Parts: sequence; C-alpha cells; structure tokens
Amino acid sequence: MCTCTSHEPGPESASAGAGRRNFLRATALLGAATAVSLPAAASAAPETRSAGGSWKPDKASRRFTLAVMPDTQYLFDGPSIDKAPIEASLRYLLEHGRDENIVFLSHLGDLTQNGAKAEFDAIGDAFRLLDRKGVGYSVLAGNHDVRSSTTDQRGSTPYLDTFGPQRFKGAKTFGGASADGYNTFHLVEAAGRQWMVLALDWRLSDQGYAWAKSVLAAHPKTPVILTTHELVYEDDTLSEYGQELWDKLVSDHDQIFLTLNGHYWPAGRTVRKNAAGNDVHLHLTNYQNRYFGGAAMIRLYRFDLDRGVIDVETVSPWILGRAAKGLNELELQESELSGDADRFTDEIDFEERFSGFAPVPARAARPASKVVIPGTVAYWRFDGHEDGAAVTGTVRDLSGRGNDLSLVTVGGGALAWSSDHHPDQPGHGSLEFQGYKSPLKGAYLRTVAGAPLNSATFKDGYTIEAFYRLPADWDPDHNAWSGLVSRTGTGGAAGKTGDDPDEPLATLSLSNDREPQWAMRPLDQETILSNWGQETPLETWWHLAVVNDGRHSTLYVQGCPVVRNPRTTAKGITSVGLPWLLGGYEYAGKIDQILHARLGDVRIVERALPVKAFMNH
Repeated sequence: MCTCTSHEPGPESASAGAGRRNFLRATALLGAATAVSLPAAASAAPETRSAGGSWKPDKASRRFTLAVMPDTQYLFDGPSIDKAPIEASLRYLLEHGRDENIVFLSHLGDLTQNGAKAEFDAIGDAFRLLDRKGVGYSVLAGNHDVRSSTTDQRGSTPYLDTFGPQRFKGAKTFGGASADGYNTFHLVEAAGRQWMVLALDWRLSDQGYAWAKSVLAAHPKTPVILTTHELVYEDDTLSEYGQELWDKLVSDHDQIFLTLNGHYWPAGRTVRKNAAGNDVHLHLTNYQNRYFGGAAMIRLYRFDLDRGVIDVETVSPWILGRAAKGLNELELQESELSGDADRFTDEIDFEERFSGFAPVPARAARPASKVVIPGTVAYWRFDGHEDGAAVTGTVRDLSGRGNDLSLVTVGGGALAWSSDHHPDQPGHGSLEFQGYKSPLKGAYLRTVAGAPLNSATFKDGYTIEAFYRLPADWDPDHNAWSGLVSRTGTGGAAGKTGDDPDEPLATLSLSNDREPQWAMRPLDQETILSNWGQETPLETWWHLAVVNDGRHSTLYVQGCPVVRNPRTTAKGITSVGLPWLLGGYEYAGKIDQILHARLGDVRIVERALPVKAFMNH
C-alpha cells in the first residue's frame, strides 16, 4: 500500500477463533514458532519451476480452495527482512493442500516495501518452497514493487528479474505473459473445468489492456478471477484507477466474476452489475496495518459448486503455529479474523452465472433400450407428446414385460403430458397429475388386468425409482399422502393384520411435510415397515429410489441414503394379485388420494441396483 494515502485504517473486529476446524490441528506449521529477523538471502538467479513435484489437487472435486495473500511489504523492508511469516503461510499450503484441495495461490502485490534487489532475493527465496513442489501461483507488481508512476511498460526491475515469466516456465498452470512480462494469466483445472487467474500489473498501459482483452478472447468460455493491486477502495467504492479498470475491462467481459485486490485497508467487499447484468464480486483484502505487518495472513476461498457458495476465511498460519509456546496479547487478536469483510460467504449459482458465456448443455435424452437393463420388469416414460395434451388410452410398458397402464379418472379429472423433466432423467417428459382431496378429483394410472407385475413378490430383491416435482400450489391439506407408486390390496386381504389392516400393501408416498416415505408389508413380516426421507422443496425435480437386497430396504433421495432406513429384515413385497398405481393411493381398497405433481420416468427392477446404476446417473 502507498503509505501516503489519505484512507486511514478504521476499527475492525478480530478474534482468535479457537474452534477453527483446520488450524488448531497443532501441526508443524513449519517451525514457525521462531519469530526471528532473518538477513536478506544471498543473490541467486531465479530457478526454473519444475513441472513435476507432489502438488496434485483433485481436479474433479466440486470443492476446491484458492489461497490469496495480500501485501507483505513490511516483512521485506530494507534491513528488516523476516521470511518466517510468509514461509509459514506457504508451508500451510503444502501441508494442507490435500485436505483443503488447494488449487492455486494468488499474491496481490506489494511483495516488498522498496522494490530493492535484496528484498526480492529474500521473498523470491521463500517462494521456492512452492516451486520445488510444483504448486501453482501468481504474483503481480504493486506500487511498492516498482516505480509507482510507471505502467507495465517500465522495463527491467528487480521484480521482473525475480518474478518474471521465466520463473513460471514449465509450471502446469502458467498460461502466458504479456510481452513486457508484468501481466500473466494462469489456467487452473478444478471442479471438472478450467478457471483462469488473470494477474494484472499495478498500472496497465494501452498495450496491457489490449493484451488482457486478447487473453479473454482466446478463452471465451473460461470463468476468470481478476487479481490486481488496486481496484476496490472501501466497501461499495472503487478507486479512480479501479473505476478505470472496471470501465475498460471488467464491465464488458462477463467471464470476470470475481476480482481481488490489496493496497488499501481495512478489508472491504462489494458487488456490481456488469454490462451483461450479472454480479461481479469485488474484494479488497490487506492486513499490513495489523500486527507484524499482517504476518503474511492468507485468505482461503473455498469454492463449493454443489452448495453454490464461496466460503471465505482469513487466518495467520504463522501466529497459529506459535500457539504452543504462548501467544502475546496482539497475536491472540490476530490469529484468525472474523469481521464481516474477513470471514463471509458469497452465494453464487455458478451454472447460472456462467451461462452467458459457457452454458452447460442439457443432458440428452437416452433411448429406452439404454434404461431397460437386465432385471427390468417395468419401465414407463412420458416423452414425445405435446405439452398440455390429455392422456388417453394406454401407456405402454417399455420393458416389454406387458405391464401397461390404463387411465382412471375421478370426479371429471384429467391427466396431461408435459415436456418438463428432471435434468438427469432418461426421458424428456412427465405426466402432470392434478389431484385434489376434498372433493376427490383427478386421474391416475393403473396396471392392466393380468399384468405380471400384479403378482410379483420380489423375494430376491428389487429397485423402484421415480422422478417427481411438486408445484408451488401443493397444499398439505389437500395433497398430502398421495402415492407416486403404489401396490393395491390391503394388509387385511393378505392376512396381515399388524398395524392398520386397511393400509395398502406398498406405497411410495409424500407426507404432509413433503417427506418421501416407502411403507410396505414384506413377505416375512406382519407389520408395516417404513423408510423416511427428508422434506423435499417445491418446484424442484427429485429422484427417489428404494432398494431391497433381499434382506433390507434402503431409500435414496438424489442417490443419497436417508437417515431413517430401518435395520429390520424385509424380504420381498406381499401381493394379493391386484394392480399397481402411478399417482394414486388406495385405503381400505378404495382410491383415497390422487397425486398433485409432475411424475417423470418410473422403473422397477427385480434386483438391488447400486447407486451408479440409477436412472439419474
């Protein structure tokens, strides 16, 4: 940071965060317990990075971490050079790279205070910890690393001698550099896709802007994290140069979804809409004003694509590594920061946010022949029809086993075709059931008389799968306890009088709390056994599967086993030779409730399937 700025630090909340899940693991955070001042390292030529090493992030995991290090200038200030804090942070990346799935480190500039050769020799030597292991990282020049009045056309400097493109030659993540060497881009493989870190100089020239735009144009489908030394000035405010950078580069390039900068303090963050109308998250992080020049604090940006969030934490591995010997009063306040700008979560629907430049193609429909696997006794799908058209006649069983479905209407109700479907469903269609409890109205499907399924008992196991989506107007008073898939016939008719003898022999239903429930009478039990799932939100497609291996039944939601799966032995499904229903539920042998939902593909297999064989895989 430029010490002549008029933007002085303000009060900020901080705490020691003793409950931190990762950092109080009393690991050898490098022998960082020795906070001694070290002399500047002897001058050495920058070494070429090894393409090998032991750094191997999980590229497929949808959880990964980007580490960020802001201004470290006070640790490398003339005769006051202390590498211990920065080495502690770098060793943390090495020691916790696997469990954190750390994919990259970005330094935000002002590596040094005076831009002197001895200062760069020292910090360059510290970064060899990462070079030796092949860890991907980027650096960029801040105003203290170069003459602040110059742009990226300034020519040779100790910064460029130490951290120029030659240092990254052979690095797996290095994408390239501008001709002047002060701007670089880096390509990171994470969550099954490519991401870019665009590291830009303290001040871009016209050539620098042109180069940055050419890099973005060459990678039009790659989401971009832009790093630079100066951009955000404070919460909701850009600096004069930051506004220029926004206007000339960020706003018109939808790929840039996150920007990171240092220079000013205290930490801040804001969100702005770009020219495409999408959010860009802009973060300021800098701790040089805090104890020990910030002690090389690092930000951990934990991306979780399944939850649609970036969880951000700020911590000092160097201070935490000294905890065993006792921390002084200031260290206790600085080990981990918990202010709103230091520890927070940004919610981002990554697929939606990136859809303008890298839309995810819809999964293609799969032919029935791919879904009718060995052991399939019934497979019904509902695609190939005009939206809203009424269902008439017979719905065929595509397994070839003859378990066709006939339409049953109640109270003048109707059943309609829809093209809506679960994104991972084999057939791109569904049935729209419009059941209502009182007075009872709607339509459902029933297996035809003589269908083999009616008498099947599945004594060796089974898998029943269905996709469903509840509408916004689903009402528990009128729609609860309707069946997705049910077997008719009562416990009493089968001679099984335990529990309520009027309940059907099997039903995959939805409770008043929208919880899926598999309730059935096994061949070897008098009573009803139930598997329960959790509440499933409205207007969302869900996949259910109940799997029995001949001994126990397990209910899965989206391929995940639920907690309320009974351990009681359950063999087969009791039958009295009566039909199965789709969208209907009988009580005491009479239709009692009709589904109010969209129902997608339904498949029944006479064996236990592994999760990887479910229809949503």
